[in-house]
Amino acid sequence: MAAYLRARRQLVKPASVGIPDTGNRRVAGLRREEVAFLAGVSSDYYVRLEQGRDRHPSEQVLVSIAGALQLDEEGTAYLLQLAASPSTRRPGHRRPETVGEGIRTLMNTWPLTPAYVHGTYMDVLAANPLAIALSPFNGPGHNSILAAFLEPELRALHADWKEMTARIVPYLRSVAGPDVADPRLVEIVGELSVRSERFRKLWARQDVKHKATGTSRLQHPQVGTLELHYEKLLIPGSRGQTLVTYHAQPGSDSEDRLHLLASLGSPAHGPADIDSDGRRRDGIARSDADRTT
Repeated sequence: MAAYLRARRQLVKPASVGIPDTGNRRVAGLRREEVAFLAGVSSDYYVRLEQGRDRHPSEQVLVSIAGALQLDEEGTAYLLQLAASPSTRRPGHRRPETVGEGIRTLMNTWPLTPAYVHGTYMDVLAANPLAIALSPFNGPGHNSILAAFLEPELRALHADWKEMTARIVPYLRSVAGPDVADPRLVEIVGELSVRSERFRKLWARQDVKHKATGTSRLQHPQVGTLELHYEKLLIPGSRGQTLVTYHAQPGSDSEDRLHLLASLGSPAHGPADIDSDGRRRDGIARSDADRTT
């Protein structure tokens, strides 16, 4: 909680809360006493919170501090979670996560909808063939956030790589919640902090945002440009598993290219038959029947 308060205080621009910038400020963001004044608490009390010496503030105080720090609804909820009593979870080995057979069957009935399931810390647990055709890093055994920052192929695939990485870090915080000492989360954050400067900067901001829907712009090496809408759906009763799906706007070029991507594994439409713009190299036009197959 103390680390979260410090990080968020440094991100608030003084002018945004009516404090004039005189040009001689030596701290990034607000001073501690300014936050205390805006929240209606004593400076000494707020200093104790940031130093971790007072770990049981009231919800009313925390909501006031959240307002001073300009936290949104998700950021405020995260602060309240951090201040709650520590988890009683006993240390030990995490049980392997498995995906229910019903979800697996459902994904495989979607021939034109890339879909995969990841666990709490974005380890991929299951995927349908089109998701793997979209990117092999969507397959089981990979971790979505590790691949996003460390794999050059994914950086080349995502035309919006900077925007995508700026979304995925706050998303990880939102799904991980306050259990920041979980061994798997510590392992992932540790590796990324060592190997990715961009991740270190984004993680240090302590942003929390559960963005469950949006658009991804991809540059696929075989079918060309794809603009796909994604949805992230929490699977009830699964302890944090999320179903991720992608779909194209009906009638769009991206939908047509998803058809081509789905056909790459068939003998009649092997990879050699598709150019970088997603067109058949033999020049044969695809019929309406082809489009619906």
